[in-house]
Amino acid sequence: MADFPIIVLGTGGHAKVVINSLKTSGAQILGITDLNPKTHGEIRLGVPVLGDDDHITEHPADTIRLVNGLGSTGKTTIRRKAFERLKEKGYEFLTVIHPSAIIAEDVTLGEGAQVMAGVVIQPGGRIGHNVIVNTRASVDHDCAIGDHVHIAPGATLSGGIQVGKTVHVGAGATIVQNIKIGDGCFIAAGAVVVGDIPDGENFGAYQQEDS
Repeated sequence: MADFPIIVLGTGGHAKVVINSLKTSGAQILGITDLNPKTHGEIRLGVPVLGDDDHITEHPADTIRLVNGLGSTGKTTIRRKAFERLKEKGYEFLTVIHPSAIIAEDVTLGEGAQVMAGVVIQPGGRIGHNVIVNTRASVDHDCAIGDHVHIAPGATLSGGIQVGKTVHVGAGATIVQNIKIGDGCFIAAGAVVVGDIPDGENFGAYQQEDS
């Protein structure tokens, strides 16, 4: 875990998950930021809400690390924009791995990737920047996951799958081997994907907005 104090973005459900993972790994969490002023000064899981994202810039980029606690229930745009905005200011995002995750030794993880409790990632996996592989998801051999993807809890990706950027794979979805998922797609919870999906397609159900 990082030797720097950590600031977590967001106070929602996913922020709780990453804070728990960070605490399990013994990380030093300086605080949380949130755009809602009503949360400022509160304590969440023993961690203070410092203020909005402007508070981050009070700390030089070489003195802290950030963790993106913004989740998604559909579009991953808000999470992506927060990551890109702060990267432009020179900040680095910490890669978070829960101790119970099983990750093959040759798997590559991009900056700010998050691998939550019970996840399995098999050999040959390539996980992009700012990706969430959420609780008990399974990513089999030789999968390539693009930047800003959210693989929701319990999703199963078989071998050789390519997932484009800013994709949401819903909870419990199953994608069979050697499938290609285009950029910006939404895969509904529980969907079974047996064929390639082009860029921008919503597959399986109505798309929800970010929470």
